[in-house]
Amino acid sequence: MQFDTLIIGGGLAGLSCGIYLAEQGQRCSIVSAGQSALHFSSGSFNLLNALPDGTPVNQPIEAFDILKLQAPQHPYSKLGKEQFIKLSRRAEQLLAKCSINVKGNSQQNHLRLTSLGKVSPAWLTCEEMAIFSSKTGLPWHRIAIVSFDGFMDFQPELVAEALKHYNVDASIFWLNLPCLEHLRHNASEFRSVNIAQLLNQPDHFSRLNIELSQIIQHVDAIIMPACVGLNNAKQHNQFKMHFDKPVMMVPTLPPSLAGRHIYQQLYHQFLSYGGSFMEGDSVLDAVIENNSVKEVYTRNHGNIPLSAKNIVLASGSFFNKGLVAEYGRIYEPIFGLDVSYDKNKANWTEENFFQPQPYMQFGVKTDTQLRGILNNQVITNLYVGGSVLGGFDPLKQGCGAGVSLLTALHIAEQIATKQGDINEPVS
Repeated sequence: MQFDTLIIGGGLAGLSCGIYLAEQGQRCSIVSAGQSALHFSSGSFNLLNALPDGTPVNQPIEAFDILKLQAPQHPYSKLGKEQFIKLSRRAEQLLAKCSINVKGNSQQNHLRLTSLGKVSPAWLTCEEMAIFSSKTGLPWHRIAIVSFDGFMDFQPELVAEALKHYNVDASIFWLNLPCLEHLRHNASEFRSVNIAQLLNQPDHFSRLNIELSQIIQHVDAIIMPACVGLNNAKQHNQFKMHFDKPVMMVPTLPPSLAGRHIYQQLYHQFLSYGGSFMEGDSVLDAVIENNSVKEVYTRNHGNIPLSAKNIVLASGSFFNKGLVAEYGRIYEPIFGLDVSYDKNKANWTEENFFQPQPYMQFGVKTDTQLRGILNNQVITNLYVGGSVLGGFDPLKQGCGAGVSLLTALHIAEQIATKQGDINEPVS
């Protein structure tokens, strides 16, 4: 089986790269072992929230030069400032093209509410989520925080406590919808997706609207867990038509309905451009000759090789087994690429759980074009993108989604340019 580009990994990086290339007319396929981290996404994308030294970042573009000085091996530093700015905007265009409606831009981070009541900075956030400006704060004085009786994946008390810091009068309301009664008897089933499945039925959603209409007349806005809209934002748009005040969502603890939506939109967009998706498959082996990947073998295809002009490794980090840690070593399991990590295992972690953990910055080595390196030699047709890369801490620096999107688009742009297929998107 032959392709123009074969992508290993069906998460944010893999799908973004695939969408760009498939739109250019490339014969493109993605090999995906299973659920990616997208399914746990909060509905927000972070570009850069903090510098490596811990300094908070409000304006990512303005902070770029300092970032490059502090972390020359950061994927952003390898891209360069001009590419960083251009690809940030291109990522926003890609999400819009996939009908993922977000608010925000790369000039200024905004703030969003989390499921645990924390206020966190973000680059882009799905428009139905509760967000506000870091400069002006919340524009509402009276907010109703609504949840479902017995639902454990959202803590309204924590959200109310967080809102006190913004001079907000927050009241908590518990809904006891009859349609959810059987879910309450099994905590493992009382999750956001299960609730959304029931509320997707018109009569149940109508009952929710009645309950909310009795609450919203006494407040300026409603905040509730993201348990509405099974497959899209249609029901949230109905809130806009039904109420003259905002009804905003806060992501729940995983599994995430917002993350599920994002994944589905990206997945269907890739397929609509003619891409093929090998779901539930994984790459087991590869043949490399003359510093070039000739073919790979997957679990589902047995001894039938897959070959492509270009290979993109977007297999994720430790969570997705794109990197594997053993006693005394960390390795990349498919190609055996060189990995940057501290050889002294005692230095992999910090005793204080809340401190930045050094192992988060371990990852595959690449050249400035993000081509993988094996035994100190560049593999000329193997590109590496997303969280399998080293040189950054996605949690403490708040840049995980940004690294995935920007490196994926950078790789796709190089491949398309090399093949002579590139067609600049209309802004």
